[in-house]
Amino acid sequence: MEFRHLGRSGLMVSEISYGNWLTHGSQVEEDAAKQCVQAALDEGITTFDTADVYAGTKAEEVLGRALKGVRRESLEIFTKVYWPTGPGKNDRGLSRKHITESIHGSLRRLQTDYVDLYQAHRFDAETPLEETLKTFDDLVRQGKVLYVGVSEWTADQIARALKIADEMGFDRIVSNQPQYSALWRVIESEIVPLCEQEGVGQIVWSPIGQGVLTGKYLPGQQPPEGSRATDKSGSAMIARFMNDDVLTRVQELKPIAADLGLSMAQLAIAWVLQNPNVSSAIVGASRPEQVRDNVKAAGVKLEADVLKRIDDVLGSAVERDPAKTQSPPSRP
Repeated sequence: MEFRHLGRSGLMVSEISYGNWLTHGSQVEEDAAKQCVQAALDEGITTFDTADVYAGTKAEEVLGRALKGVRRESLEIFTKVYWPTGPGKNDRGLSRKHITESIHGSLRRLQTDYVDLYQAHRFDAETPLEETLKTFDDLVRQGKVLYVGVSEWTADQIARALKIADEMGFDRIVSNQPQYSALWRVIESEIVPLCEQEGVGQIVWSPIGQGVLTGKYLPGQQPPEGSRATDKSGSAMIARFMNDDVLTRVQELKPIAADLGLSMAQLAIAWVLQNPNVSSAIVGASRPEQVRDNVKAAGVKLEADVLKRIDDVLGSAVERDPAKTQSPPSRP
């Protein structure tokens, strides 16, 4: 495993991190989830990402139990706050009340005294940004949170947060967690340049395009039974890629991966890691062997001619519109 700084902070994270968005507590039985976490640890992954909303808070519980007994100082545990975790009007968003109550719930479920990174899971248009950042800063000063970050914020929102933090002496954002893959490059034109300048690193999710970049989905054919595309909780996110043009182009990546001695998943993960602003790529798994395959992307160097071949193959199938980075206009 290779390691990188999280943005311009002193925190080192594994190039490949393990996330449990659509697996732990929902699609995957707990024994299998624990086996995946153990495989991640065995392969040198030290960074684990979750969120309070995943599987209705159950994902944090599963991760907490899976990591129990592991030396806490050897791990970087990340979680998030924003989406609803209860029926009340204040069980959502980035108000002082919800953030404070949510961190306590996350710490209890994760069975830890602190999280290494606490992330605003979306931008909250109904809470003053100063209130959110002051609350995050308070948690840092209390030792419950070591670093703060955001997820799926626009460049303008990140810039505003950094400006307020600098003016008011708050702890600065060190990371952003966006969707990023060879097919989904919406962060490249605005977010990445800003974050490079400001020392904010990307912790990217869905580097294999919800599984599409593995090549397992074939044009003109029904998705394999039990795959992400057939699961009611995961199919909505993958739908944008499930058309014959995209799937045909992805099949044309197979010779490139073969030439490099990489699996398709390894090629996809290695691709995002070529971006120097990426601190870590999050992978998920339903089986331990998927973890063991994915980690082989760490440290892989893709030459410029390979990157051009990938660009030429994917062509117009790539989504680049920065307006695709969005948060709800009001709390869900």
